[in-house]
Amino acid sequence: MRFRPCIDIHNGKVKQIVGGTLTDSGAAENFVSDKDAGYFAELYRKHGLYGGHAILLNKKGTPEYEADKKQAFAAFAAFPDGIQAGGGIDINSAGEFIDAGAAAVIVTSAVFHDGQIDYDMLRSLSDTVSAAKLVLDLSVRRRGDEYIIVTDRWQKYTETALYAGTLDRLSAYCGEFLVHAADVEGKRNGIDTDVVRILSESPIPATYAGGIASEDDIRLIAEYGKGKVDLTVGSALDIFGGDLAFDRLIGLVNALK
Repeated sequence: MRFRPCIDIHNGKVKQIVGGTLTDSGAAENFVSDKDAGYFAELYRKHGLYGGHAILLNKKGTPEYEADKKQAFAAFAAFPDGIQAGGGIDINSAGEFIDAGAAAVIVTSAVFHDGQIDYDMLRSLSDTVSAAKLVLDLSVRRRGDEYIIVTDRWQKYTETALYAGTLDRLSAYCGEFLVHAADVEGKRNGIDTDVVRILSESPIPATYAGGIASEDDIRLIAEYGKGKVDLTVGSALDIFGGDLAFDRLIGLVNALK
């Protein structure tokens, strides 16, 4: 189990938002930083926290997305090969992010068409950047008794449910999975242990995000994730206006390994 830090970027600023509220017109905000993405990347570099992610939250093709991109590139420059890039990335732009210093690219929408996994596109992406540098974001929302993978900033349901078989099948094309439990993301009301339990069956590294509010939540991830599921914490951290001390969290995660 490892701590994977995050840098969420919206309208050119580092923010923490309530995940399920993100639309073209905006989002409910938990925190807006007066520091840029490069500052946080340098902080993560100093602590040796590899494998975090910078997520561009605006819609691709907008001026706001370009502002997000500028911030993300500053983060990659501050921590080369230390931070993954996600948000609006497809086969045409993946190489640009890798060339800018991103450790890997994170994709979702680019490999789903009409709610179905486009395996031809997935293979092409994997060949373009290599499986080792491709992370699949399989973020989910609950529908009935299933967790359905959602795309387009968690607003559009696919026809694919998250379960051990899905992870096993898709692991042939990528190096990692990143999964936000979008229903609890940013709410600081606790984690979704069922999602963590599913991720514990992943044959490759998997990172859980969503709802972490306390040290007890970290311990639950260690328990339900069988010590194998990595985690990312946003709004709850003191560096993002929360109550969890950044340094203490690093120590706790190391102690639970």
